[in-house]
Amino acid sequence: MTRRTLGTAAAAALVLGITGPAVTAEAVPDPARRALAAGDGWASDGTGTTGGAAADASRVFTVSTWEGFRRALEAPGTEPRIVRVVGRLNATAAGCGAFAAPGYDFDAYLAAYDPKVWGYDKEVSGPQEDLRAASAANQSKAVKVKVPANTTIIGVGSTAGITGGSLQITGVDNVIVRNLTLESPLDCFPQWDPTDGATGAWNSEYDSAVVYGATHVWIDHNTFTDGAHPDSSLPSYYGELYQQHDGELDVVRGADLVTVSWNVFADHDKTLMIGNSDGAGATDRGKLRVTLHHNLFRNVVERAPRVRFGKVDAYNNHFVVPGSAYAYSLGVGQESQLVAEKNAFTLAEGVSAGRILKKWKDAPVSTADNLVNGRPVDLLAVHNAEFPGEALRADAGWTPVLRARVDVPEAVPGLVDHRAGAGRSLH
Repeated sequence: MTRRTLGTAAAAALVLGITGPAVTAEAVPDPARRALAAGDGWASDGTGTTGGAAADASRVFTVSTWEGFRRALEAPGTEPRIVRVVGRLNATAAGCGAFAAPGYDFDAYLAAYDPKVWGYDKEVSGPQEDLRAASAANQSKAVKVKVPANTTIIGVGSTAGITGGSLQITGVDNVIVRNLTLESPLDCFPQWDPTDGATGAWNSEYDSAVVYGATHVWIDHNTFTDGAHPDSSLPSYYGELYQQHDGELDVVRGADLVTVSWNVFADHDKTLMIGNSDGAGATDRGKLRVTLHHNLFRNVVERAPRVRFGKVDAYNNHFVVPGSAYAYSLGVGQESQLVAEKNAFTLAEGVSAGRILKKWKDAPVSTADNLVNGRPVDLLAVHNAEFPGEALRADAGWTPVLRARVDVPEAVPGLVDHRAGAGRSLH
């Protein structure tokens, strides 16, 4: 707020109640009514992204429970709406037992599909798998919530967030999500797939947020985290991690015109996926245009992001790379056109800069003006030198122009580490 000193005459007028032009302090804009600025990434293209900025008073909802949140989003009509989240909403407060289908028994599941009994050559089936699937369907219904068009969801203050819920931004236009701590849903009923890899794997569902076939979406100043249940706290069965997390944010299935800015993605494995299938060209080709800027990726294993199709602009992000379990940061996939410029990477000791890029499929990539541990590094050159059998091609073939603010990479760690995430100033 700008402070202004009232002159003597104006002060006297206020005391005496004299009518005339009001002398007031400068109003503080309501962040719930902020639209995405012009030129700020792909979501500003075309009609831009306003969310619920123009909502009538009757379409502004303040919620403090998961049930109230669902009701606010389910209120009929496509007119602009604002949903203000107060405190932490818990989608799974009742615990996993509340979703279990009658007769489901995890110990019986483990006994039935033990590889020593079942083997590795066929997918699981039978009564316990059917009951697991029914239990999973109960959880899915409870934790997924659809976000309608022309909506702004915004946390109030520094403690707002959602635990265990999954925002489904599906097939709609014009959505804003800001200032929330989104604790990854914990899948209560992962499926064992003995055919996944040489030794099988546990596969889970539920991302904190999914943008599926939606357009003009702005994800800003949120914190994505595993919270109280990091992978290190999860058990292992059959010699494999009982994985209860999926992604933090996915942009898939023809989604387009998305800006992801000033978020924190922390302590997660498969973090952010843009395009979920090499075979989805019919829906994804020419779409999946996403801007990622001023985000902090801290101690994430992979997919920061992994890209298929689409023109993706990743600039001014800070990647703090762990020393253990790290796979890669930027995944170059099917028909992708990734531009990664003016980012800063802080690598743990023993992690080579060549591992920052990962080739999944042959596609061009542009990498310019990036810093690694404070020094300029040609990410493409060091990757190709370290992995000559997985060499990537230069030049993504396009030049981003929708960049409202571009900082020199030297300034990125200080800016992003102190200003990204929920509970920070919504500039």
